[in-house]
Amino acid sequence: MNGTLSLSNLFSSTNARALAAPLFIVLILAMLVLPLPPFALDMLFTFNIALSIMVLLVGLSTKKALDFAAFPTVLLLSTLLRLSLNVASTRVVLLHGHTGPDAAGKVIEAFGHFLVGGNYAVGIIVFVILVVINFIVITKGAGRIAEVSARFTLDAMPGKQMAIDADLNAGLIDENEARRRRAEISQEADFYGSMDGASKFVRGDAIAGILILLINIIGGLVIGLMQHGLSLADAAQNYTLLAIGDGLVAQIPALVISIAAGIIVSRVSTEEDIAGQMLSNVFNKTQALYITAAILGMMGMIPGMPNLAFLLLAGGIVWLAWKRSHKQEEAPPAEETMPVAAIESQEASWEDVAPIDTLGLEVGYRLIPLVDNAADGELVRRIKGIRKKFAREIGFLPPAVHIRDNLEINPNSYRITLKGVEIGSGEVRTGSFLAIDPGTVATALPGVATQDPAFGLPAVWIESDLREQAQAMGYTVVDPGTVVATHLNHLVTLHAAELLGRQEAQALLDHLGKSAPKLVEDLVPKMLPLSTVQKVLQNLLTEGVAIRDMRTIIDTLLEHAARVQDPHELTSLVRVALGRSIVQQIYGSSSELPVIALDQGLERLLLQTLQAGHDSAGMEPGLADTLLERTQASTQRQEALGHPPVLLTPAVLRPLLARFLRRTVPQLKVLSHAEVPEGKQIKVTSLVGGAA
Repeated sequence: MNGTLSLSNLFSSTNARALAAPLFIVLILAMLVLPLPPFALDMLFTFNIALSIMVLLVGLSTKKALDFAAFPTVLLLSTLLRLSLNVASTRVVLLHGHTGPDAAGKVIEAFGHFLVGGNYAVGIIVFVILVVINFIVITKGAGRIAEVSARFTLDAMPGKQMAIDADLNAGLIDENEARRRRAEISQEADFYGSMDGASKFVRGDAIAGILILLINIIGGLVIGLMQHGLSLADAAQNYTLLAIGDGLVAQIPALVISIAAGIIVSRVSTEEDIAGQMLSNVFNKTQALYITAAILGMMGMIPGMPNLAFLLLAGGIVWLAWKRSHKQEEAPPAEETMPVAAIESQEASWEDVAPIDTLGLEVGYRLIPLVDNAADGELVRRIKGIRKKFAREIGFLPPAVHIRDNLEINPNSYRITLKGVEIGSGEVRTGSFLAIDPGTVATALPGVATQDPAFGLPAVWIESDLREQAQAMGYTVVDPGTVVATHLNHLVTLHAAELLGRQEAQALLDHLGKSAPKLVEDLVPKMLPLSTVQKVLQNLLTEGVAIRDMRTIIDTLLEHAARVQDPHELTSLVRVALGRSIVQQIYGSSSELPVIALDQGLERLLLQTLQAGHDSAGMEPGLADTLLERTQASTQRQEALGHPPVLLTPAVLRPLLARFLRRTVPQLKVLSHAEVPEGKQIKVTSLVGGAA
């Protein structure tokens, strides 16, 4: 039962296909050493002819080279089959050639007698011509085309790979399609490289055919004269015709295979097969057909020329040209096909998926002069300055601001968008000035009352002739372009963390890598992935910390990455390393740091909450309300004293309080004791949870 099962598995369709190639090779090798009867030779020579015709027809029907990717292997196997048949037939010819012209089978006899009329001199000439055509013309040309195609295909591979990567990054194709295209490019290069080598087999086969023919003729004459006592004429007649028939029956399939190789490597890949290409490219030009017919007709009227053949062919070409032109006239005119094209153009495609601008500025039509380069738009230059200022102060280059007009909004309005979502808007009046009250002005100005869109301060739109008067009264007077630019600068700085995407983080590391390549190489991706480094930088930006000192940030990450992988813990460690910079960013060069501190009782409660495993979201509601209320009161007192609002806490509490207070008291900075550099004197000016 087990033996039957194993045999059934062995001869299943899948296994049979897998065993076909090894069995074919074994049979070819067997023909080199085992004698074959004439009937077997007839069947194998017939199979060889059928195989060559089949390969030619498949080559004619392919639309691109990779449709017949197995052709180099087929070329090798067919060459081995022909050579093994030559060896087997040579054995039969030399052993039994004295018995008559059918000693090696009917196929060789037919090629030796009927195709060359039984004349071995004609047979030798025909054989040599076939070998020359195959060896010098077809095989050499096909090999040269394959060699050049392989070289150009290899040279074009990097560009094609980059195009695939670009389509993948743009979202035009998915990962599976990209993988398929890459495999197709690799297969194309392998195909032409294999064809370049496989063409050498055909060239060697042609040389081997000439040598085998000479060996058969000389060996047959020697054997016929010395062993079988034939006369020279009989020996030459028998063995030469058998040798010629053997050579022709092998060279004609070889010529057919070479033609198929030339067709495959010389064609240009289109959606048509060879027949369709030839008909559409050669016989579709009616003007060329008419001119050709006219030339043939004039040649047919010359005395002494075969008039009937020329005139008959000229008439046939005229008829073909007329049929082609009549068919083209019956085709629908361009006007009728236009609606179809229009319908097709309305089909959805990936081109309809427009990428979202990271940063966008939309303006009403009355504000277009502010952003018009042709009209010397002041706002465009200010936006360029904002990006430079941001890069110097924050530490990375923000995305470009894409400016466009929007007819759907108020003519005097503008919208600032982040990844397609509005993050700010305002209204300005061209030709007027915005007078902003910093809080110290007592006298009102005539104009349109409003608010500063960036910081919400009270303001008024005034005419240009009141500008100097407003400045003398203490107002901050700015033009409309400055209003928009200031608002944009404020929002860009506020959303710096969201602007630092993975692409910007990689560009930042690449920029640092130019001056410190080893530093970057040791960190990403050896110690930390890019996503973790990006998250640490985003955490710093969220808390208002500039990332200009990237060398210190990378050094700190390298120092702790072996034992710490959490981006929030790494952020705390980086903040400690950047402590001097953070304090200077808040207090400047002052040696005394007025801060808000936590009452000891409140500090203990928060530490207990943290030790219990609760974060800010799990804080007791009563405690959260008390903390928020007391912090807001202390912040207001700190600002009233003219001090920057800074809350100083133990290091373990700093992340908890920073996340909790960020939304409700955004102006408050939370520092830990570890972040205060040496040499700075701390002065507690207010307590959260206790008396001031």
